[in-house]
Amino acid sequence: MKDSPVANANTTEASIRHQMNAIFQTVFDDPSIQIFDAMSAKELEEWDSLSHITLVLAIEESFGIRLKTAEVGGLLNVGELIALVAARTGR
Repeated sequence: MKDSPVANANTTEASIRHQMNAIFQTVFDDPSIQIFDAMSAKELEEWDSLSHITLVLAIEESFGIRLKTAEVGGLLNVGELIALVAARTGR
């Protein structure tokens, strides 16, 4: 029996979120970080312009994608970033 598309979508989003959380922990050198959809740079004191670039590069490398500056610049929070990664990876 095949999984439903909804179950696959949830599993895929969960795997992206899990991978993204690990990236945040690595980039910000903080294993206690737990990302959430509304999270933005305001929640992490260390999230400055340089770490933002490092974060984007790490995401691109980890997911094997390229993100456009305009795409990333228009994001308001981690939830939107996860949605963008999902769209770009076809997950």
